[in-house]
Amino acid sequence: MGSATVLVVDDEKKIRDLVRSYLENEGFAVLVADSGQRALETFGRVQPDLVILDLMLPDISGEEVARAVRELSSVPIIMLTAKSSEDDRVAGLRLGADDYLIKPFSPRELVARVQAVLRRSTGSSDAVGVLRFSDGLLVIDRDAREVTVDGAEVELTRSEFDLLHALATHPGRVFSRYELVTKVQGYDFDGYERTIDVHVKNLRKKLGDDPHRPAYIATVTGVGYKFAVKADA
Repeated sequence: MGSATVLVVDDEKKIRDLVRSYLENEGFAVLVADSGQRALETFGRVQPDLVILDLMLPDISGEEVARAVRELSSVPIIMLTAKSSEDDRVAGLRLGADDYLIKPFSPRELVARVQAVLRRSTGSSDAVGVLRFSDGLLVIDRDAREVTVDGAEVELTRSEFDLLHALATHPGRVFSRYELVTKVQGYDFDGYERTIDVHVKNLRKKLGDDPHRPAYIATVTGVGYKFAVKADA
């Protein structure tokens, strides 16, 4: 994991240098960009393993950069921004961010979050490699980190895949939001459990699951969520 490449996008040189220093001390290769346009140019040349993205950039917004990156790749994105409201965080997650850190921040915490996201992206400790549901309509391949619905591949973010796999590995088991946050984020995400609601909403949409009568991810009122379908024999 230490040899992974991280793209740091921020228009403040002091922050770029600080983040770069801490990441390089942990063995990461670091690319930097001071604008949205340069970030996309760099991303097009060298696809990094993770992107740390400031939302307030001088040319195009970080949200636009995230949207463009998501059209090309499911690479993990950690948003780094001064925008601190819950609505801002939720909006970032809806764009496909895997994590969100508010300025001012601890560089040690940022490194820990980078490591946690990359750990999740390399696989899972669960034993089952391929899960099939509804007579093969839904297939979840842990090792390839691929999901198909009726034979068509569904593009999921890292966090969405990890959440789906965690639920699908234990059909019928009810997970609290806190448990799912810990599974998906890799640590206690400061009680920010609404993250899970956003990911579930995105997953239902991508899987074609009716949010009012979901076939796969069921809401357990006052508790959390469960995977409502048993795996194929």
